[in-house]
Amino acid sequence: MNLRFTKMHGLGNDFMVIDGINQPLPEDGLPFPADEIRRLGSRHFGVGFDQMLIVQPARGGEADFRYRILNADGSEVSQCGNGARCFALFVRDQGLSDKQEVVVETAAGLMTLTITPDEQVTVDMGAPRWAPDAIPMTTKAEADSYFLVSGTQAWEVGAVGLGNPHCTLLVENVDTAPVETVGPILESHEQFPERVNVGFMQVINRNEVRLRVYERGAGETLACGSGACAAVVIGQRRGVLDQQVTVHLPGGSLQIEYAGTGGIRMTGPASHVYDGNIEIKTD
Repeated sequence: MNLRFTKMHGLGNDFMVIDGINQPLPEDGLPFPADEIRRLGSRHFGVGFDQMLIVQPARGGEADFRYRILNADGSEVSQCGNGARCFALFVRDQGLSDKQEVVVETAAGLMTLTITPDEQVTVDMGAPRWAPDAIPMTTKAEADSYFLVSGTQAWEVGAVGLGNPHCTLLVENVDTAPVETVGPILESHEQFPERVNVGFMQVINRNEVRLRVYERGAGETLACGSGACAAVVIGQRRGVLDQQVTVHLPGGSLQIEYAGTGGIRMTGPASHVYDGNIEIKTD
């Protein structure tokens, strides 16, 4: 199957975006074989991406589109904040919508995306989910922080669900944080049955942090929108951050706002890289 696609990125977190409105895709379910997604995600043999984003018709009347996210390892996930910003500009630039605000259906629920006058995108990421079974996490009682043990090592983390699971560690300096070694251990820790995105956060002051994220199914990425939101609300719960926080990631900065109720609002850029066509195996 020959498909048109667009390469985009949000602060270096990069995506292969596919229009499933104007070109046919395989039937519902995982739209492409996992080994084919891994091939396309390879930076040596394919397009190269952290996630594949698919635009499909909405299944319910409240949404404008259905938004699907496939990791480079072939697994499907429910949420991606940087991808959502790219999604908003993609549907506008491809002529799929002329709205400045679109509602998209995700596996985690409805999400509202708003293009700002300066061509950034604000995403309502929904309310944080603290209950362990909503993260999901196997611990029995909800807490401000948890201790994760592996062998002789232990780490204190905050954990939250944002449609996908996140845990965040406070570190003195993100430049020297053990992202490459501790990230994989915690990503697949037994306390997280669906694995977890792992954030390493350095607090600069109450309105500014630095963050690196080891994403499940992708490894460390240059930016993670939902990870930035998770870090901020975890920092707020720990009493070290205020309502409006600038999050500096390796790929750039995001503005996160959360007042303690309602949805977390994330604002940041999205960029078009190029358009192309490629053959995709469907079976």
